[in-house]
Amino acid sequence: MANLTPEEFTRTVCCLAEDLGLQRLRDKLVRLNALVTRRRAASAQVLADQLYMLTGGLRRQVAATLALQSLWAERIAEQVGEDGEKSFEALAEKINACLTDDEGVVEGKESELDELLAQYQQELANKVGPERARLDMLLKAVPIVASKLRALPLPDATAAAPAPASPSA
Repeated sequence: MANLTPEEFTRTVCCLAEDLGLQRLRDKLVRLNALVTRRRAASAQVLADQLYMLTGGLRRQVAATLALQSLWAERIAEQVGEDGEKSFEALAEKINACLTDDEGVVEGKESELDELLAQYQQELANKVGPERARLDMLLKAVPIVASKLRALPLPDATAAAPAPASPSA
């Protein structure tokens, strides 16, 4: 899995806070044992900074890492839907077929990989919005794929991304 930059990590937490509401996100993290304090979060940035330190930018296998990844996956799955997940799994298999066992690119498959990544990102952006699509892909990507993703421009979502859920408890 690729490492998120501090900015990407912060945007991930901010997206979750936008979708769930800041205090509801913090409450969920407390229930998942990701945080030990019941103090209210002052802002999404403060919460992101705290989580970044606890998780080592998602590199440490601790409760906070698992909680953040599961909350992210849950939000994306809600927006994509079951049928969407199946089509993305098929695309992911094609992407993985372009990669070697040691996480490199199969010789001669570079352009195919680039096309598949762009297609996956565009289709996901149509479901969840361009920023969330990029972040979701980075969370799942091996380092070589992450560098390719970061080189791609953010896609325009041709369909409106779903509105965030209301922050009610």
